[in-house]
Amino acid sequence: MKRHLALPLASLLAGVLLAVPALAADGGCAAKREAILQRIEAAKAQGNSAQQAGLEKALAEVKANCTEASLRQERENKVAEQRDEVAEREADLREAQAHGDAQKIAKRQAKLDEARAELKAAEQALQP
Repeated sequence: MKRHLALPLASLLAGVLLAVPALAADGGCAAKREAILQRIEAAKAQGNSAQQAGLEKALAEVKANCTEASLRQERENKVAEQRDEVAEREADLREAQAHGDAQKIAKRQAKLDEARAELKAAEQALQP
């Protein structure tokens, strides 16, 4: 029985840990904790004990490990990742332009625009 619950709980916890930074990008560790607490209350209201358990584990992780310095580092890492993505998309666009395929050029330009928007959002999240 425990084996059957391990995978769903692990995937739930991973989802929570990935979603919470996005929810709390502007507010730091306190906002992360609050976002998780709100989701715990929602899980309780829905009677979803598995989700509640995963969220409580995520809350314990945030309480134990979240610092403003770690959040800043996460944001800096995100900016670096997005810069790499923009550089890759620029190279893709140059390659499409070299081949002269208008459809591919338009597609690559759209991907580049999207990557630049994500970079801008990551840079804004880094600002105090």
